[in-house]
Amino acid sequence: MGEAVALVGSVFVLIAAIGVVRFPDVLGRLHALAKASTLGILLILLGVAVQLDHINDITSVVLAGVLHLLVSPPAANMLSRATYLRNPLPDNAPERTARNHT
Repeated sequence: MGEAVALVGSVFVLIAAIGVVRFPDVLGRLHALAKASTLGILLILLGVAVQLDHINDITSVVLAGVLHLLVSPPAANMLSRATYLRNPLPDNAPERTARNHT
């Protein structure tokens, strides 16, 4: 059971890596990396926790998962905000034209 959950998590991490390579802009890359890799890492840690026997090892893995869940999404948000403020979208970007027409 734990191996299957870890395998699904590793597929999510692989999808995040493919998204980082395929998306053309920084904000798209950050979005792909933040969402899929967070879910993937948590699934990998869950699979590891299912396989472990000792309670101290399990609590360490759970603590690592909670720490990753608390730190990774806000860090990605701050990084994308700093990138956006440093390099605003060009005038012909789809997001910018949609905002101007509403």
